[in-house]
Amino acid sequence: MTSHLVTGIGELVTFDPTHPGPLGLLTDAALVVQDGRIAWTGPTGSAPACDARTDVAGAAVLPGFVDPHTHLVFDGDRSAEFEARASGARYTGGGIAVTVAATRAADDETLRANLHRLAAEARAQGTTTLEIKSGYGLDVVTEQRLLRLAAEVTSEVTFLGAHVVPQGVDRAAYLDLVTGPMLTACAPLARWADVFCEPASPVAFDEDESRAVLLAAARAGLGLRVHGNQLGFGPGARLAVELGAASVDHCTYLSDADVAALADAAPHGGPVATLLPGVELSTRSPFPDARRLLDAGVEVALATDCNPGTCFSTSMPLMIALAVSAMRMTVAEAVRAATLGAAHALRRDDVGHLRIGARADLCVLDAPSHRHLAYRPGVPLARTLEIAGGVGE
Repeated sequence: MTSHLVTGIGELVTFDPTHPGPLGLLTDAALVVQDGRIAWTGPTGSAPACDARTDVAGAAVLPGFVDPHTHLVFDGDRSAEFEARASGARYTGGGIAVTVAATRAADDETLRANLHRLAAEARAQGTTTLEIKSGYGLDVVTEQRLLRLAAEVTSEVTFLGAHVVPQGVDRAAYLDLVTGPMLTACAPLARWADVFCEPASPVAFDEDESRAVLLAAARAGLGLRVHGNQLGFGPGARLAVELGAASVDHCTYLSDADVAALADAAPHGGPVATLLPGVELSTRSPFPDARRLLDAGVEVALATDCNPGTCFSTSMPLMIALAVSAMRMTVAEAVRAATLGAAHALRRDDVGHLRIGARADLCVLDAPSHRHLAYRPGVPLARTLEIAGGVGE
């Protein structure tokens, strides 16, 4: 077994309750990686001898970011749609059809090249775990293609055949397809299923349709996720609670009853509220009220929602900065939401922290403290620290 000592850490965020504060912070710290796992953390002066050593010269080190909501398998460009929104056009979800057409027409090598480029871009900014959805195929063959490609990059693969109803297709017939032959073909390729539950959109799914999708997915053995409450008040959050989804994502428009339902479910492993502030930045929409959720006791995660239409960014550091500046989160809360909270949104206990036994997924900052992620927005401070034998995905 090969051991690797990382030393010279000015500030180490571990989320280990045996270390001080809510972040489990250590200063002048070191850690040991053995067989791709964290084997020890503590003061530099107490570090054990190891086979290899890396010195980070006073930099801060955090768990690698966990991005629990992305749409990275696609082709095409929607910059014209972005420009139209900048001139006042409202987002309704209809632009998804543009990406579907381009993605269906693209060959696997084109899709693969774009996927791997975006995944590498995310990793270069400190992201070590990605969730990736399908949803730009909306037919059986293309949805299967997208899921197979996503699995080349991550084990957190989500079937999103219920993204929107394709243009020119009968709603009832498409629902039957998604919950029948498409699900049968795609379930073996995915860990999760998701649905765009948004009655405010003419192309997304209402409560009854969303429930049918999620129940069918659960019967097929998939974990559940929900796009909900993005464009207006609706049933998404409460449906996620009702059906035991791991996460409800967006949460821009939440009623008091929605927040209460999420809070009541939180102690029992209920849905994490995954917030996607890059979408609000791109679409000029109201930001979710993270403070309201946190004060109610709801677990919060952050994600990029990287996609070609509403947030073409792979930067988790940007999401942290937006969470602090626009969503009333403290820096510590935002860092937790981008790491440990996001891991909980994927129901993972091996990532998002640096406790003993965790995967050795390390993010190093060109800065002395985690606070600089919000203090210096837009500056490329974060990168993945490559350790021989690491197991990031």
